[in-house]
Amino acid sequence: MVLVAKQHRCTHSASCVCIKGHLSEDALYLVFKHMNWNPRLIAILSCVCKWFDEVAKQVLWKEFCNARAPKMMLDLHSGGSHIVDGNWKALGKLLIYCNGCTKGGLFNNIHVPGHFVFRTRFSRTAGRSFLPLPCKSDVLYVSDPCEHLDQGEEGDLGFFRGIFKSFATSRVKKMLIEKRARFHPTELCPYCKAKLWNMFQENMIPRSASARLGAYDDSVEYFVCLNGHVIGLGTLLPLSDSEEAADE
Repeated sequence: MVLVAKQHRCTHSASCVCIKGHLSEDALYLVFKHMNWNPRLIAILSCVCKWFDEVAKQVLWKEFCNARAPKMMLDLHSGGSHIVDGNWKALGKLLIYCNGCTKGGLFNNIHVPGHFVFRTRFSRTAGRSFLPLPCKSDVLYVSDPCEHLDQGEEGDLGFFRGIFKSFATSRVKKMLIEKRARFHPTELCPYCKAKLWNMFQENMIPRSASARLGAYDDSVEYFVCLNGHVIGLGTLLPLSDSEEAADE
């Protein structure tokens, strides 16, 4: 029985550490299935050689994503959408890594180191709050905010991330093109290295985003890359104030 439908041709270099042979795709599949698709070990395996990296990108990261967020993955691929194909590694990182920000980067002078997170909930319903009114038919999954409290003058910060379904044909992308929006001059998507659009700069972030995030009005800023990955930030309200805003 073949477990991995597509077998990957070995692309060894002369310096490859496994030049004398390696496990088959099916064997790797069974080993990592037994380890519940451990992302740390998948990342380590990817560093061994080009062949292992290819198998990890096309097989292991895909299984990790399907195991971590099965309903979300099913929806992202429904209706003939192939937005994730070829980007499983990037999506796997997005599911478990809060990128933070570096001083002078996407969010100006804010510096918060990136870090891995144990588990994050992504919501399609929450994503609707981040879509401009003409784009409400688009599908966007957004994470709960990763809270970084007491950041000096910046206050309490909430980082969020997400992904669009079928971003290539989305209304958001169409609107950005019609606006002739410019890409960020220096920064790239931390998950796939694609160019980024600034949604705040294009006045495409509705006020509902602040309410959903529990953040001050006009403090929410987010970027979307050519592959539909979203990276964002908001200044969080004190807990009692955010609860009152949610009630309203």
